[in-house]
Amino acid sequence: MRRRRYPTDTTETEWALIEPLLPVPACETTIGGRPERHPRREIVDAIRYVVDTGCKWRALPADFPPWRTVWGFMARWAAAGIVGQLRDHLAGRIRRDMGKGLRAVATIIDSQSVKAASTVGKDSRGYDAGKRINGRKRHLVVDTRGLPLFVMVTPADLHDSAAAKEVLFRLRLTHPEITIVWADRAYAGKLVIWAKRHLKLTIKTVSRPKDTSRFIVLPRRWVVERSLAWMMNARRHARDYERLIQHSETLITWAAITLMTRRITR
Repeated sequence: MRRRRYPTDTTETEWALIEPLLPVPACETTIGGRPERHPRREIVDAIRYVVDTGCKWRALPADFPPWRTVWGFMARWAAAGIVGQLRDHLAGRIRRDMGKGLRAVATIIDSQSVKAASTVGKDSRGYDAGKRINGRKRHLVVDTRGLPLFVMVTPADLHDSAAAKEVLFRLRLTHPEITIVWADRAYAGKLVIWAKRHLKLTIKTVSRPKDTSRFIVLPRRWVVERSLAWMMNARRHARDYERLIQHSETLITWAAITLMTRRITR
């Protein structure tokens, strides 16, 4: 067992929250398998270290498990839906502690364009002319307290209203209780009618007051903008480095998981 020395390492209380939500090791199932060589807690600590510090996988400090092992667990848990389940469980725990229902019915959606590193292929990146950014776009859905419910990454040249159809469709499948989505003007128009007709979702747009050029806090929208800012505190997300879009989504979700575990245990 390695000595815990990094700010990103899980505390005993945090690990008590995370450990029961991880899948049972294969060696303990009826199918069977080889015992895992490295403690799961060290795997989670290594993932959190990469997300928070922004280091390369190959640059993981030597006291962590081998980077290929850590990356493999990250990819397998993501493919199995474990990371999303962990996020949703923690969000429900926080909502319960706040006296709210476990599942949100009102949400806010927004997007954020970020530059992509040279490791990102041309097939999964694009140029956002409005933001003048060549990279990817993150589409985030949060509840009214800013707790992330869903994230999807696309090339930056895909318009918000086009990406929103896929985002809202997948959101409806995983969170059928949601009834209303707050958004900015980019999500107005035909999307509002489509969402109402096909998904039974009400989209309400919040626009800036006319003749306003300075920064102002907009109702509802500031919640998701704050959540995006929280994600950017994790240095891995200052730029998109992941070759695969699903891994980018996974590491963004890990940043949210870290924020939520710290909120519960503080």
